[in-house]
Amino acid sequence: MIRTRRMGAIALRYFYLLRGSPARIVPLFAWVGIDIVLWGFISRYLNSVSAAGFNFIPALLGAVLLWDFLIRIMQGVTMAFFEDVWSRNFLNIFATPLSIWEYLGGLVISSIATSAVGLLVMLLLAGGIFGLSFLAYGIALVEFLLTLFLFGIALGVFASAIVLRLGPAAEWFIWPIPALLSPFAGVFYPVATLPAWMRVVSGALPASYVFEGVRRIVAGGTVSGAALAWAAALAALDLVLACWYFARIYRHAVRTGLIARYSAESLS
Repeated sequence: MIRTRRMGAIALRYFYLLRGSPARIVPLFAWVGIDIVLWGFISRYLNSVSAAGFNFIPALLGAVLLWDFLIRIMQGVTMAFFEDVWSRNFLNIFATPLSIWEYLGGLVISSIATSAVGLLVMLLLAGGIFGLSFLAYGIALVEFLLTLFLFGIALGVFASAIVLRLGPAAEWFIWPIPALLSPFAGVFYPVATLPAWMRVVSGALPASYVFEGVRRIVAGGTVSGAALAWAAALAALDLVLACWYFARIYRHAVRTGLIARYSAESLS
């Protein structure tokens, strides 16, 4: 039986780490703040030189905000996991009655808490400084955020499983994941501009449907409910598969004794 108190204990441990280290707290809002300010002024400049009268703020700045939200969700999971990697704490954690699902639940709670800080900063900057009105997206904004949340958690769990399997040095495979996915997700341009093989990959990414929906709303159209439902279903499926993969890697690590040797730079 999954116990929420144990999941809360994992999240509480990460909270104590944050509370005792300003170096861990500042990145929660600093980078997203820089992104919003940078893209906010770029959007303003494009508005000033555009002859078509198109408003770039909800198109570009809104896309940046949603993409950064996805990244923060993913990194909320991976950073909490990496704290155990860096401190070589796995043997201590899994020597307790804590189940793998309770551990993953604790990582998700940590991600929700930390990403909420970044989201709040982005909302304040985008709305207060650049006048981005989220009412323009309507109720679809809730579906956008839910889909990106599920997909971000799935990416974070999958990335953590890779590091658990390959060792601490594999964390350098994890940081570029958002950058590698962004061309396929069509964050700043329609998916239709991509070559055929990239559009195939885009069709498998829940985020691509979100950003296509954002552009339709900004252009004065409506978002397809079926497309959003499909995106949410894809994100949920990705999350299930990522959790299954993490559990499989964990069982392999326990069965082969890799958990006890996790201080190594690489595992085989």
